[in-house]
Amino acid sequence: MNRHSASISQRIQHILALALPIMGGMLSQSLLNLVDAALVGQLGEIALAGVGIGGYITFMLTALLMGLSSGVQAQVAGLNGARRYSERARPLNAGIVLALALGIPLTSIGYLHADTLVALLSQDLQVQTLASDYLALRAFAFLPVAINLCFRGYWNGIHQAGLYLKIILLMHGTNVILTWWLIQGGLGIPPLGVQGAALGTSLSVTLGCILWTWLTWKRACPSGFVFKPPSWALIWKTSQRALPTSVQQALFAAGYAVLFWILGQIDAASVAIGHVLVNLSLLLILPAVGLGMAAMTLVGHSLGARAFQQAYLWGWDVTYVAFGLLLLLSLPLFLYPDVIVALFLTDPGLQASAIFPLQLTALMIVLDTGALVFNQALQGIGAHKAAMQLALSLQWGLFLPLAWWLGVYLGYGLLGIWWLQLAYRGLHSCGFIWLWYQGFQKLRHHAKDTST
Repeated sequence: MNRHSASISQRIQHILALALPIMGGMLSQSLLNLVDAALVGQLGEIALAGVGIGGYITFMLTALLMGLSSGVQAQVAGLNGARRYSERARPLNAGIVLALALGIPLTSIGYLHADTLVALLSQDLQVQTLASDYLALRAFAFLPVAINLCFRGYWNGIHQAGLYLKIILLMHGTNVILTWWLIQGGLGIPPLGVQGAALGTSLSVTLGCILWTWLTWKRACPSGFVFKPPSWALIWKTSQRALPTSVQQALFAAGYAVLFWILGQIDAASVAIGHVLVNLSLLLILPAVGLGMAAMTLVGHSLGARAFQQAYLWGWDVTYVAFGLLLLLSLPLFLYPDVIVALFLTDPGLQASAIFPLQLTALMIVLDTGALVFNQALQGIGAHKAAMQLALSLQWGLFLPLAWWLGVYLGYGLLGIWWLQLAYRGLHSCGFIWLWYQGFQKLRHHAKDTST
């Protein structure tokens, strides 16, 4: 699509056609641990705590794999834009090689060292036992998860995100059925409790991997899937694109663990309120992250066609759409905070203390739009290292130290930390907007030097 000749409504339709399946799939992904928690909740708070801790460690370990998707997607989108259709699956082949190299060791770590990892987060022996059992069985899905991320990157990169959404929905539907059956038992299977929850999730993810492999085999072999093995240079290039994103995601997750530790230094109420606010914000920003992934494809496709100005403007077009969407999603948090808070907190004192921080959270979500979109879009122009450096330096070098200083040392508590976080999110977006502008200035200069 020519960005200049297309109307605003056409551009928005094009963005949403690509982004909506990605957004739906990402929201569906967030249901994995929620389904396990909901179905295990009937077994008691010890079981629920075990699943919660095991699920959080699973999230931390799988974060190390997240870069595989963007590493594959950015390259596939570029090849697709350049109309090199017979080669566009080669980055997928490279990604699968990396998935094997990462997924197998992570499975070993999760299975063999589950007790050690769980003991870092819980001192309760009953919780430790259940969390270890849960983590050990979830670890068997690390390799399928890694491969699924590669397939996601490929199909998103060639503008076929709808296929991704269909398989994800089928996978999660299977997860609900299998998990419920294995927890409760029946048809010759004894009740497995927490182990059943983990086993059901791992089996459903593995089923998704099998479906992805079959579908890609049927449709992507002409594009080089399997039959064009990746060179070591391509594997290295893909790893260079994937590693910064994986490190960023892992340290981003670890940063929230540190934030909750800081809140724990204040009081238990701050931890309880903080968990609600953080989980709400992480859920509501997922659509913007999905839009950012769509921007990565649009930008990469345009760069493959050597349309630099169009690529630059796609980033802004997607940001405008994301801003409007996040503004809409965050309005209920700002206008009706008491109603939202009451859904999660029953204590009147906690509810009263959470209302104003929730309104600040609504503002944070909107302010973070630029960072959420451009962080993904920068992968499309190969600026993954700069994105990682900016995000981690602001989170670990600025926000977390200041959060401890302001909230704990100076005694301003949770409210002081949330005011600080509001400023941090604004600075975060400004930094990524600047990176977007600088990245395209360098691309234009490089293109000009190459042409001369």
